[in-house]
Amino acid sequence: MCAKIPARIRPTQGFSHFVHILFNVLLPIISYVLVRIDFVSVAIALVLLAKWRMFAVRPRYWLANSLSNGLDIIFSLSVILFMANTAAGWWQIFWAIVYILWLTVLKPRSDVLSVSGQAMIGQLAGLAALYIKFGDASIAGLIAGTWLITYVSARHFFTSFEEPHTALMAQIWAYFSACLAFILGHWLLFYGIIAQIIILLTTIGYALAVLYYLSATERLNKLIQRQTLAIVSIIVIIVIVLSDWSGSTL
Repeated sequence: MCAKIPARIRPTQGFSHFVHILFNVLLPIISYVLVRIDFVSVAIALVLLAKWRMFAVRPRYWLANSLSNGLDIIFSLSVILFMANTAAGWWQIFWAIVYILWLTVLKPRSDVLSVSGQAMIGQLAGLAALYIKFGDASIAGLIAGTWLITYVSARHFFTSFEEPHTALMAQIWAYFSACLAFILGHWLLFYGIIAQIIILLTTIGYALAVLYYLSATERLNKLIQRQTLAIVSIIVIIVIVLSDWSGSTL
């Protein structure tokens, strides 16, 4: 399981809480300004520097802290890349607002549904940024990026459950995703700006997450299980059958 973030790092009341919220609002705004003046690398560095507290402990805790903050880093960097990938000012403002909502509304929540939502949104954003910005990278790079994003997302998802095999299950999902990246990386197809592999991993991953959540909360029955698997199978079959496997971009 990932290490829990100490309460002093996430103040919940008083002046420190106000400063914490203010910083979470200013970070996206400053990042937006830096992207607008074409200082994207500085915006990325700012996001990384904002995580300095991960290393303000003994080195043996660095890995645990990196894993517990990994999803937030992935989402934050993805938003920066989304802003940098468009010249439309209103789209950049939109992503800045999304970033603010992530930091001030969704990220602080620790209930099961919120943590699950964080994992799903983080994986989608990370994969989208990876394949939109680095879709022409080497197969090895795409495999490594896909593995990292899906592993961190899956591990984050399981943190809100009493799952004794968190690391193993996250590895299984990441290994499956990396294998899919290896196969589809040779026929990297896009529907508009969305890569085919993102549709497949999102559909399959979200379905598995829903089934796991319902099972963990003892609300899963045979009917829901069959309906979910049937819907996923139909979507996957449609994507595979209607894809242009000649290697052209759609």
